Amino acid sequence: MGDWEIREWRLLLIGLFLLLLLLGCNGNQEAAEVETAPASSVVVQQGALHQDVACSGQFVARALPHVTGTAVERIGFFYSNGAGLAVNDLDNDGDNDIVLGNLLGENQIFWNDGDWRFRPALLFEGSARAISAVDVDGDSWIDIVVATRSGDVRFWRNLGDEQFTEERLVGVTGYAYSMDWGDVDQDGDLDLLTASYDASLVKQNPLYQEEDRAGVTLYYQENSQFTGTRLASEAQALTAQLADLNADGRLDILVGNDFDVPDYVWLNTADGFQASQPFAATTMSTMSFTWGDVDNNGRADLFATDMHPYSEAPEIMEQWQPVMDNMMHDMMPGDIQQMTNVLQMWGEDGSVQETAVQYGISTSGWTWSSQFGDLDQDGFLDLYVVNGMQAMDNFSHLPNDELIEENQVYRNDGQGNFVAMPSWRLNSIYGGRSMVLADFDWDGDLDIVINNLQKPAQLFENQLCSGANLLVDVRQPQTSNPYGLGTTLILHTSSGSYQRLVRASSGYLSSNPSRTHFGFPAESELQSLQIIWPDGTESVIDNLQKGNWLRITR
Repeated sequence: MGDWEIREWRLLLIGLFLLLLLLGCNGNQEAAEVETAPASSVVVQQGALHQDVACSGQFVARALPHVTGTAVERIGFFYSNGAGLAVNDLDNDGDNDIVLGNLLGENQIFWNDGDWRFRPALLFEGSARAISAVDVDGDSWIDIVVATRSGDVRFWRNLGDEQFTEERLVGVTGYAYSMDWGDVDQDGDLDLLTASYDASLVKQNPLYQEEDRAGVTLYYQENSQFTGTRLASEAQALTAQLADLNADGRLDILVGNDFDVPDYVWLNTADGFQASQPFAATTMSTMSFTWGDVDNNGRADLFATDMHPYSEAPEIMEQWQPVMDNMMHDMMPGDIQQMTNVLQMWGEDGSVQETAVQYGISTSGWTWSSQFGDLDQDGFLDLYVVNGMQAMDNFSHLPNDELIEENQVYRNDGQGNFVAMPSWRLNSIYGGRSMVLADFDWDGDLDIVINNLQKPAQLFENQLCSGANLLVDVRQPQTSNPYGLGTTLILHTSSGSYQRLVRASSGYLSSNPSRTHFGFPAESELQSLQIIWPDGTESVIDNLQKGNWLRITR
């Protein structure tokens, strides 16, 4: 990365003290004081990112030597769901590494050695659903947590020097298919949300309900031990996430269920978690959730995927028709579930509107993982989804029981539309399941990794070479949350302000890196970076340079 410049920034301004001058006819003045968050001084390390060399105007595919396989000749339900992946810097060398799950065989770490060279190493043999790459124990090394096909949760502690040891997460006893991490009780360490996929469990063990381990459970961490609070006794959870839905500073719970089961929402209140339904419309069979501020109004929006043909072309509908006939749902009065994607957008006043049709992303195929990211670096979050299905239960009328669909990428034009971009060459037909956006080559733009089913995993190098960027890492080494999960970052520029949240999980069975990407028009002037730390304190960094990487430590 070259030489780094290290400076300590003593904050000159945190928040804003506004003086509202009310001039009456008698000339009297009144001042209104506005409360601000407490200040926090930080140390900033920064350096220049690599310059783009290859600029083909598209994404270029690279294969990884990993195939998520199954134990059956003809795939049925639940094997067809695939396995998860995670991206983060596991060896603290600055590069984003990759963890790829499997259903049968090797679950692997791919160490990023630079220049698009990834070195595989065995983590364990067996099955994986969701994978998290987070610092569970607060020692500044990223650990790995895996929800297995049997529903058990396994934990590998990172010892450094590319070494991991498997240990127990003491107190975590429930079944899990999906999971997320965050400081729910605001005590400084990371808590764990798990949710089961009961249809898969009952196929493996018809007596699973007698074990009383299924459903949705929130585990609070205290002194490296976890204490569970069960919120639901059953679930069909393909995705489960922690997010602040009502902007009150507390993490709420959102669980996306399959098979017509309504999604779960619990709001985190002063009196505990309360069941809620804040949405006028939801998906029927929720496959994934992804978050991002689509319209740059300062509030993160929520995209949820379902299953619906992305085209009404006769050849597409012919493949789908038997499934559509079986899955069509008769809408009843007051029924909010619909068999399409939904885009929940928050207004500045806290109101929520469903806008997927308006934005052109209500139907995208048999969609699994979805992710927002500014792929072309114009200041607006784009959308990528991965598609496909293989199951003899539904597609025995097709060769190899497989619905072959192209992945879809949509460019956010900033005018209220997502526009399909086939020219970006992200239309793989490999049957994607989990997927993450991250920068793997230090040029500052977002690349893509996909864990496919029964076909090699794929990397896509971003060679669009458009716009400008800034990469940001936040660190709290003296806390139990060193990587600052839950931190909000707001970049202020001459072209507008862009908000990002440091999250653990997004999409389907996927774990995001702790590094944050900002894209913006090349002509933009950077003004400041506002950091709202997990405890609510704020820092402001100025004198920014585009095309840089920042590590901000407090």
